[in-house]
Amino acid sequence: MDTAWPISSGNWPRKTAEVLVSAISWVVFLVLDFLDTVLCIFFRIADEYIEGNARECYCHNRGEKGTSVMSDERESEVSETLYGRKNLFREIGFLGFPRKLEGLQENGGGKGVVGSRWSDCGCESCVSWMSNGDQKLHVVVKEPSKATFGHGCSERATENVIFLHGFLSSSSLWTAMVFPYLSESTNRNYRLFAVDLLGFGRSPKPRDCLYTLRDHLEMIEESVISPNELGSFHLVSHSMGSVIALALAAKYSKSVKSITLIAPPYFPSPRGDASLTALGRLAERKIWPPLSFGSAVMSWDLHFLVMDLARHTHQSAWHSMHNVICGGAKSMDKYLDALNGSGAKVHIMHGTQDQLIPPECSFSIKMKVPHTQLNILPNADHITVILDREKHFTRDLERIWASASGVRIGE
Repeated sequence: MDTAWPISSGNWPRKTAEVLVSAISWVVFLVLDFLDTVLCIFFRIADEYIEGNARECYCHNRGEKGTSVMSDERESEVSETLYGRKNLFREIGFLGFPRKLEGLQENGGGKGVVGSRWSDCGCESCVSWMSNGDQKLHVVVKEPSKATFGHGCSERATENVIFLHGFLSSSSLWTAMVFPYLSESTNRNYRLFAVDLLGFGRSPKPRDCLYTLRDHLEMIEESVISPNELGSFHLVSHSMGSVIALALAAKYSKSVKSITLIAPPYFPSPRGDASLTALGRLAERKIWPPLSFGSAVMSWDLHFLVMDLARHTHQSAWHSMHNVICGGAKSMDKYLDALNGSGAKVHIMHGTQDQLIPPECSFSIKMKVPHTQLNILPNADHITVILDREKHFTRDLERIWASASGVRIGE
């Protein structure tokens, strides 16, 4: 019997599905491009009407900015992905686009103007920093359960650990998922700092801040390292926080004992456009497959994670995503080279099912920093690399800290 169309041969079902997904994706993002353009006009008018000061957006080619008052140094810290977002309607000059970037940052960058915008969240978590006048980051400090200095030579010196959360998260990730599971020995000998990064959680969210990598570093220095006189410390970070952690480790190479990166975003680009490469990998214009984030969260009573999703402003989230995750990609090789020359222990944890930050990011870091200890967790994604294994995760951290300090577990 002649079988001209055997089901087992050819890949037409898969190819047909790919073409269909591509076509639907193109239509969906065309609609979103139009919505983006319309909303840009809407917020410009609303800002002018409500605040009397319309803010220009990044709807233009970077080379056309001309009138920006930012210094060259500050300008170099702004990711080109802010200017390089693809939008068909801007490219054809729809409704007068593109526009010039006039007076984007009247203060030339830095931590910006104190206050919130009409379009920002006004909940207590987001505005409490303005009422007390505190311009420092919100930091949850867990002191050792008893003093370890001055009680005989057998007592160990206190170890310091700084925790940095990921995008749209806060210090609650660590206080809920790590702090309750610490061993008695760790509680006795470690001082822990869980940081709300600038613009997230209960930390300040200045309205005109660029939220560059430098801004985040300076705030950590002013809020944690300097006031607590940290001569040495360990770093633990998740996702976006890993970029900041690597920058800290490079700057404080003689102070960092260990650095633990969980699902770090690292997208090396041989063409020198690492920022745009990172944006393309993280925000590919496709509607399928959906991230496994929803399925990971829905099966948990994760009130703190849900709350964290709203404890930021558009200004802080948008700029941190571009200027830290994408913009920081330009400096990642430099940070990793610094780690190679330091004595810090480097550990990475990554889930095999992470659809947001693929595991090859961690393998790429391993290639750059050969002494990295890589722990690839089967069936874990971007969230469950920590969740559902809190005790094991905490014990792993304790072993890393103890090893970096030359201490045996249980001492």
